[in-house]
Formats: sequence, C-alpha cells, structure tokens
Amino acid sequence: MRTAFFFAIIFSAIMAIHQSCAPTSPGFSRFEEYPYYPEDDLGLRYTPSKSVFKLWAPTANAARISFYEQDMGGEPIGVKDMKKGLDGVWEATIKKTDTKGWYYTYQVRIGETWMGETPDPYAKAVGTNGLRAQILDMRDTNPDGWENDRRPEQASYNDIVLYELHVRDLSIHPNSGIQNKGKYLGLAETGAKSSEGLATGLDHIKDLGVTHVHLLPVYDYMSVDESKLQENKFNWGYDPQNYNVPEGSYATNPADGAVRIREFKTMVKALHDAGIRVVMDVVYNHTGATELSVFNQLVPGYYYRQTADGGFSNASGCGNETASDRLMMRKLIVESVKYWASEYHIDGFRFDLMGIHDIETMNLVSAELRKLSPSIFVYGEGWTAGDSPLAPEKRAIKHNVLQLEHVAAFSDDVRDAIKGHVFHPEQKGFVSGLAGLEESLKFGIVASTQHPQVDYEKINYSKAPWAKVPAQTITYASCHDNHTLWDRLQISCPEASETERIQMNKLAAAIVMTSQGVPFIHAGEEMLRTKFGAENSFNLPDSINRIDWSRKARYSNVFNYYKGLIALRKSHPAFKLPTQDLIQKHLQFLDTNESNLVAYLLKDNAGGDAWKDILVIFNGNSTAKSVSVPQGNWTLAVDGQTVNPDGIRQMNTSAVSVPARTAMVLWK
Repeated sequence: MRTAFFFAIIFSAIMAIHQSCAPTSPGFSRFEEYPYYPEDDLGLRYTPSKSVFKLWAPTANAARISFYEQDMGGEPIGVKDMKKGLDGVWEATIKKTDTKGWYYTYQVRIGETWMGETPDPYAKAVGTNGLRAQILDMRDTNPDGWENDRRPEQASYNDIVLYELHVRDLSIHPNSGIQNKGKYLGLAETGAKSSEGLATGLDHIKDLGVTHVHLLPVYDYMSVDESKLQENKFNWGYDPQNYNVPEGSYATNPADGAVRIREFKTMVKALHDAGIRVVMDVVYNHTGATELSVFNQLVPGYYYRQTADGGFSNASGCGNETASDRLMMRKLIVESVKYWASEYHIDGFRFDLMGIHDIETMNLVSAELRKLSPSIFVYGEGWTAGDSPLAPEKRAIKHNVLQLEHVAAFSDDVRDAIKGHVFHPEQKGFVSGLAGLEESLKFGIVASTQHPQVDYEKINYSKAPWAKVPAQTITYASCHDNHTLWDRLQISCPEASETERIQMNKLAAAIVMTSQGVPFIHAGEEMLRTKFGAENSFNLPDSINRIDWSRKARYSNVFNYYKGLIALRKSHPAFKLPTQDLIQKHLQFLDTNESNLVAYLLKDNAGGDAWKDILVIFNGNSTAKSVSVPQGNWTLAVDGQTVNPDGIRQMNTSAVSVPARTAMVLWK
C-alpha cells in the first residue's frame, strides 16, 4: 500500500527519538502570558502535493500527528513529529504524497506526560463521532451549482422573520412525506406532502413566508453515537465537540467527512433557492467535554475560565465555560464564524448564552462578519446560566446591548409578558388574562428602546431601555427551550377550552408579528406544536420532539393566521421601523383605562407605509372590551380569526369593540 510504504520510509525512526529531541516546555505564570499567534493558517492546509499542519500548543514540549486509514479503530499507519516555531505554534509538512482521505489526530506532551489523542481544533472534516480529523480537498465537497449559490436578498435586519428549527424534528415524523428523514437532505427536499395532501418541510416553510431558518446546532456535537444511528438517539446538540464540522448524525454517512459537508451545503443551497436565509445556532460558550475536551488535552486550562480555587467555572450550567476574553479563544470564535459564513454561505449566527462572552469578542465577531457581508445577522441570549468570573460590565448580556454593534438579543421581557414567567409554567401572561403586564408588553412593542409613553418602573425585568435600534431586539413567545407555546397555555389555563387557548395562541402571534424589532417563531408554533407537556426535551425521543404534520390540517386556521400575519408584516414598513427616533415619532399608545388592554397608533405613513394610520389593539381579557379611537373610516385587516389586508369590513367609528383574547389591526 502506498500509505504504508510512505510511512515506512519517512517515519521508521520517529518514535525512537521523541524523548531525545523534544524541546523543553516553557513556563508561564498566567494565561495572559501565553503567546498570541496572529496568522490565519492554524489547522490543515491541503494540496495534492503538500499538506501543512499547524497547532497552537505553547505549553507542550513535544507534539506529534498520528495518521490513520480509517475513522475509528486500528493502529496508526504513521506518526510524525511536529516542530515548534514562533508564538507557541507547532508545524509539520508532508510533501510529495497525496494525503487526501486520511484521518489524523494530534497529541502533545506536557512535562513528562503525553496527553490523549485529539482531533484538530481547527478540523474542517471528521469521521464517525468526531474522534479523528479527516484530510479533504474542500473543492470535492461542493454540490452541483454551489459556485452560483447566493444569499437571498435582504434590505435590512428589520425585514427578518426568524423560524427556529431542529433538522431532525422537521422530517422524522411518518407523516412528513419526506424521504431523507432526519437528515440535511430532508430539509432540502421539495414536493413533500402529508397524508392530508398539505405541503411539509421546505415547501411549508417557504409558503409560511419566513425569511430565515434558524437551525439548532448543526456543528459536530457529542451526544449522539454516529456509529449506532439505528438507535435513533436524539439531542438538541448543545454539547459541542468540533466547531467547524457539520454534525454527522444528520448525514447519510457520518464516517465520510465529505458526505457531511456536501449534504450540508446541499441543504443551504436548497433553502437559498427557496429565498430563505440560514442561521446557525452556535455554542462557543462551553464544550461538551471538559477535562478530556480537544482544548484541554492540547492547552490545559487555557480555553476555559477558572474559579478562585482553580476549578472550571460554570456559567453555562454544563460543566465549564470558555474564556472568550483570552486572545486565542477569541481568535478561534471569530475565525470559526467567518469560516462558516464563507465556506458554507451561512447568513447569520445565534449565540447560545451570549452573556458568557465578552463585549469585545462579540463586537469583533460582528465587525468581521460584516466585512464578508453587511447583511449577516448576529444575535444571542443576553444572559448566562450561572455566575462567571468575567466582570458583569464586560459581559455581552442584555443590559449591555447598548455597547454592542449590530448584535441583537432575545427579549425575555416581552416573552414573559406574553405568556407568563418562563420558569413558573402555571403562571398566566397577558394573552391568558394576567393583569399588570401592560407596560412590559409596551416595552416589547417598541423593541426595548426609549419611548416617552412607557413606564419603565413597571417593566417585569428591565427598568431601562437596552436597545439602541429596534433590530437589536428579538421578539418571541416561545423557542426550543421550556414548553411550547401551546403546551404552556394548556398548563397555565386548564380551565380554558381549546377554542379559547387557540385565541390566546393567535393573540401571542399577533403581538410578535406587529411589534417592532425582529420577530422569532418556534417551528411548529403555527400548527400548535406540542411536546406533550415536556419542558426540557433536549434528549427526549422523536415521539416527543418531532413535528406532527397532521396538526397542519387539524389547525389550518392557525397556520393561515400566522402566514397572514407574516405577509402583513413583510408588506408594511410601519411594523419594522429602523430607528428609535422613528418609533417615537410615529408610534403613539392610546389610553385604554383597562388592564390587559393595550392599543397604539402607527401614524402619518410610518416608515413610508401606504397606510396613513394603523391602529393595533391587543385584548388579553376573557371578555370583549371597547376602545376609544380617533374618529374615522377604518378598515379592519386583522381580527381573531382572519388576516385580510384588503379588508374584513369597514368601520366608521370612534370606538372599537375588541373580542376576548383578540388582536385587531385597522387602517385608514
């Protein structure tokens, strides 16, 4: 075999001389003293005639690469020592041999101890379970037409409508009509229909009208054994292993890195062809493993924050938190998102527990991505799951969004105003009749910006504006975390009928879709998705997590309502004003003198809207309410049952009767 022959000649004496020629390990008293490597060539640089490997491991006194013919098991076909250069970087080159298809691992010696074998932290391809990196020519991974793939048009961030989706959930149900169930290719399929004859999958998403699909983690994660996919193990994927590689369980062949990549790109292109942009949910704030992680085996401790006693800090709630404020971790994050944006044409990034990251890192992420395309959207959770050694004033948390540039955060203020406190599922919210949430709802309507008619002392969490521009606020009622919106309404309103809960659900949707900021929908919400009361389904089976496409037929009115609201928003600039000043100028709250009743005007052709004045009313009460409005000939465009911009009916009036648990939108 060519590989065995090559290594027999080149590496026959390597193992015998490891100890004798190994450089001594440099000593550092603080992580801040570790050298910074400024170049962008870490990892593998492959050509058919030469493969160059570079690894940053400043505390190692020796480093080596083991090469394999297979992705799991077996002995190395060769081992090559790496040579230490500047800035803590080790390098090795293989010339005159085409290494394509080989698998490889790194191993470093710290003191007298050889650490465990790990894949390349900058690996672009891996085999089964991500244990070994793979050498590929990335040009071989492009599907047909990839060179012509383009980001769908997007005028501004304010035009975005986000749809959060798990790849497996979309297609795994028997009634999805999708052939490649649970796979990237399943999301790329067109023409799929349920047994009721209704569009599913990609066609459904396109018909719904959203602009962006937000994919739950699709990088390589730990929790699903890719060698036993017949067991159908499920996970959301918030346990990262290899940040720059697609997850193998969603590919038809996890062992072959090229298959993962090609099928992932096929999915992206299919979404782009449908006019839909793609967002990746990224989890740079922690790793799935801690002591045995790639990072810790190569540079112990550096990539993680520590507690006062030297242990791993745990603001993620998952056993560790990464140290984005250390230069080489920051570098890895920035280079990783740039890689996904350029190689995979990704259009946006949602940062899990963004509050663990420092402000400087998030601003650098945003700036570097905007150099690639100003339309790439960056947003995240503006909180942590626990305390962190990183000073609060340095964290990219919600209350520091004013210091972030072109980075948005989720609004828990409006989320919990709509449906009740996320961690108290029996508690009601505005849509289910709980009084006292009117100011919090108004705060959501103005997208967390400054508005003279909002009483900030009465807001549930924030007591001051935290967004400079409305596009920095993600407005939502539910997401993959905690209960689905439908389940939450069932738990908090057991006394209500199904019809009443449907009205609450539709009212929540109307609030999200007519508020300023960037709206966000949890996939399946438009057909009253249920997880049968499960609150945290991250590792529960398909029977709990899958989207049941039969509900689209059963709740067709709800689907059409969501579709109508999205179309209304997309066609009317008044609902997506780009600046705080324009919101203050054009958005006027009306005095309703009622609890659980909020009404406002978007006046004077707000944002250049064709409608001169738009009246929006939200009634969260269990009875109809009358609202005094400016006298005029109003056209009703939205009620609790229908969305029709051309007009449900005309109303020449100075008072509007709003049915229970209903949103109304009128215009003139």
